[in-house]
Amino acid sequence: MDFTLPEHVEALREEVRRFAQNEIRPHVLTWDEERIFPAEVLARLGDMGMLGVFFPEEYDGAGMGYLEYAVLVEELSRVDGSVGLSVAAHNSLCSNHIYTQGNPDQLERYLKPLAAGKMLGAWALTEAEAGSDAGALRTTARRVGDHWVLNGSKNFATHGTVGGVCVVMARTRGGSGADGISAFIVEKDTPGFRAGKQENKLGMRASDTSELILEDVRVPAANLLGEEGVGFKQAMKTLDGGRIGIAALALGMAQGAFEASVRYATIRRAFGKFLADHQAIQFKLADMQVGIEASRLLVYKAATLKDQGQPYAKAAAMAKLFASETACRVAEEAVQIHGGYGFIKDYPVEKFYRDVKLCTIGEGTSEIQRMVIARHLLKEY
Repeated sequence: MDFTLPEHVEALREEVRRFAQNEIRPHVLTWDEERIFPAEVLARLGDMGMLGVFFPEEYDGAGMGYLEYAVLVEELSRVDGSVGLSVAAHNSLCSNHIYTQGNPDQLERYLKPLAAGKMLGAWALTEAEAGSDAGALRTTARRVGDHWVLNGSKNFATHGTVGGVCVVMARTRGGSGADGISAFIVEKDTPGFRAGKQENKLGMRASDTSELILEDVRVPAANLLGEEGVGFKQAMKTLDGGRIGIAALALGMAQGAFEASVRYATIRRAFGKFLADHQAIQFKLADMQVGIEASRLLVYKAATLKDQGQPYAKAAAMAKLFASETACRVAEEAVQIHGGYGFIKDYPVEKFYRDVKLCTIGEGTSEIQRMVIARHLLKEY
């Protein structure tokens, strides 16, 4: 990099890089092919404070910020996007939603074990017919005495099978659209609450993704997050921060694919010289590096703005849009540089190519990011 981050952030980078190299890289292929969720690795990251990276120490967090969080996710994803995704989803979705909207009792009961890495968190917004149009969700919550009774189903919940607690968005008032949606903390063992189909995915196969089923799930009234009826607004604010994590996820995978391509280009020979000596390959590597460095600047800017308490929603959407689409281009060029070897699992670029596509979809598609960016810039001008 051509600029210097604070010394403690670079120290964190080196710590996470060593961990990823030693504890994750040897198992990446097996975890991916067999869809193994690396629970032991997540537990060790919890012991390191990485599952509560930007939460205050009073809640058993590491007391760092979003810049450190971005570097953490970047370095994990440089080796395995599945692990990076799990850490990102745990920190910025479930845990952060509880942190920003929870009352003191909820923070004590739920955020502390989440931030300490004693359990994983899931976050459930998406439904079969409510993806980008999240306000169309149909899961309902009906007040009965001192409980809410939830019914419905959720799709694509990260940690839906392994999470110990889940934040669920449900409609508490009639009608449609964003109004009348509320957020609830639902414990895993609550009767009627269970994981459904575990998804067999194109990429990110070691990250747990499943359907969630809610059948007459009785949730204590005390588990309502914030005020009743404002859950959609809460979810959108949570996604703003989550986009920094997905941008860092894309950045890390792009860096990993780029580094694999440089290594390969310097040892593979064609037409009597190394691939790296061919101008066509040099141009590809140059374009990849430019896109990655631009992505890094956007990601770190969004993280820094959030750490400084400044408006960051547009910056997060820009970082997520650019980094995710750049990562797709970088991974595609990485496969191309490897030629036939890029199409087989003996080389890491095949997995990066499959994994990166999720970054243009999760936490809001590229199309949604463009809508968010346009809405903000039109207000500014």
